[in-house]
Amino acid sequence: MEKTPLDSNIAKASGIRRVIAATRYSMQGLVRLWKEEAFRHEVVAFAAGLVLFALVGASALDYFVFLILMLVLFSVESLNTAIEELVDRISPEISTVGRHAKDLGSFAVFCLLCANGLFVLYVVVKNLAF
Repeated sequence: MEKTPLDSNIAKASGIRRVIAATRYSMQGLVRLWKEEAFRHEVVAFAAGLVLFALVGASALDYFVFLILMLVLFSVESLNTAIEELVDRISPEISTVGRHAKDLGSFAVFCLLCANGLFVLYVVVKNLAF
């Protein structure tokens, strides 16, 4: 019978070692995500949004909400990339189920892009209205 991860004899790190390991895993994920052109575009859009906010005189709350929205976008983008990698690994052939999984992940990213765009538009209009 095949062992499952729960049956493994490998001892897991605890305490500060676990925090360090988790941080290392997260940074490895960031390095992997950086290879995605869509993520790099989102980082550029984040920087452009910060510059735009500075130009229109956005409030600290506007910056905070924008930061939170962008972090959520980065999180959803990373989950979408994880879904795509798993689908490609499990089902390298073209399949309807695999295509649907990828399309749904892409739609989640699209929704966050729209939310971010609408928020940026709101901030710009609010601060430029005379």
